[in-house]
Amino acid sequence: MTRFPPPLTGSAQDETSELRPNFDASGLIAAIAQDAETGEVLMLAWMNSEALRLTLETKRATYWSRSRGALWVKGEMSGHVQEVVEVRVDCDQDAVLLKVLQTGGACHTGRDSCFYRIADPGKLTFED
Repeated sequence: MTRFPPPLTGSAQDETSELRPNFDASGLIAAIAQDAETGEVLMLAWMNSEALRLTLETKRATYWSRSRGALWVKGEMSGHVQEVVEVRVDCDQDAVLLKVLQTGGACHTGRDSCFYRIADPGKLTFED
C-alpha cells in the first residue's frame, strides 16, 4: 500500500510540491466533491489514506464511511458515479477538492447536491 509522507511544519507545508495530506487524529481528511462543469458543490465526505490513494489511481471517487467503518466507491450501489477529473488540496493539505463528472444525483436522497437547504435562524428552507 502506498503511504503518503507526513505533513511538513509551518509554511513549508503550504509551499511544498509534494502531496503530504494532513489527516486528522482519526486518520481522515474532508473531501468536497464539486461538479467539474458547473462548479456546483455536490457533497462533503471523508477520506482516509487508502480512499485518497484509490481515488488518485482509479479516478473514481472513493470515500471512507465513518458510520460503517469501510471504504465506499461513489455510485457502486446506486450507479450515481463520480468520475474524477482533478484532485486539489488546500494550502495546508487538510482538505481535498474533487472536481467530478457526476452521473445521477450526488446526494443519497437522489438530489443533484447534498446542499439543498438554506439555513435561517430557527428554520431550514428547501431550495427544490
